[in-house]
Amino acid sequence: MDKRRLRLSGLWGFVLVVLALSSGCASLSPYAISEGELESHLQDVVRDYDRMQLKNGSPLSLSLKEADITLGPDGRDVAVIDLKGQVALNAFLTKLPVDIALKVEGAPVYDSKEKAIYIRRLKLLESSVDSGFFKGDLAPVTSSVMRVVAQMLETMPVYRLDDSNLAQRMFGMVPLDVRVVPGRLEFVMSDK
Repeated sequence: MDKRRLRLSGLWGFVLVVLALSSGCASLSPYAISEGELESHLQDVVRDYDRMQLKNGSPLSLSLKEADITLGPDGRDVAVIDLKGQVALNAFLTKLPVDIALKVEGAPVYDSKEKAIYIRRLKLLESSVDSGFFKGDLAPVTSSVMRVVAQMLETMPVYRLDDSNLAQRMFGMVPLDVRVVPGRLEFVMSDK
């Protein structure tokens, strides 16, 4: 029994050393997430959030037609998210749809307890509204939708490590951080 524990602890030690060494190299990252992967996860997050909000009785529904994420534009540590979709107010037994486009910027943040990446410190860059009655930027609609989007991104991760994947489960066991590079997010060893 003691030999088995010793072998297992030796194996874990080896794995952690390999992770640490590969994370320490600036040119080599053990695990990276592409913009496309984040876009796909964001679509799922919005769909789940909308279902949850409607189930809780919210009169506002949000659906995405398009989510385009740009990581590290101009070498900055931010994600720029272009969202195109529809907001509908479900009131008086009718649905009042409004097409909306938002461009927001935020900082990808890794939460080690949740083993997940969130987009925080959101800032609205551009917005437009298009309905049968109005086209342009309607501040009350835009600010309401921005609050919904900010709440969603602050509380629901755009990416979560998959515990069923051995490599991702192992990454979740060491102190990690996320680094923004153009086109992807890289998990790196935390210096905290």
